[in-house]
Amino acid sequence: MLRGISKYFSPELLAAIYKMGHGDEIVLADAFFPGHSINTNVIRADGVNIEDLLSAILPLFPLDTFVDDKIVMMSAVKGDSFDIEIEKNYLKIIDQYFKNAKITKIDRFDFYARAKNAFAVVVTGSDKKYANIILKKGIK
Repeated sequence: MLRGISKYFSPELLAAIYKMGHGDEIVLADAFFPGHSINTNVIRADGVNIEDLLSAILPLFPLDTFVDDKIVMMSAVKGDSFDIEIEKNYLKIIDQYFKNAKITKIDRFDFYARAKNAFAVVVTGSDKKYANIILKKGIK
């Protein structure tokens, strides 16, 4: 155990965010997400929810300030609904580190395409639909 590092970090997750460069993306995915069939760099965080991982990652992780879509979530599929409380909870956490941040929503298959090219996909134990979020790493 390291001092000052959240208990939600596995060694693999800590190494992944350390290795990421400017513009690399990490996906924090719910338990339903097909991480293993989309990306070869999958980190398991079973039993951990995405809100806790966001709270652990963001103090160490600069977001890319040069793009508008530095934080991305999946939109609900037509005919399904999105729980707005998920987004509100994420923004409450994000706002502690990045004021006035916005979340961009993209459709399911566009989200999958970005996840395919992400540096890593972290599959969590979150059981909320459409809780998936992508963070784009920045500088400083």
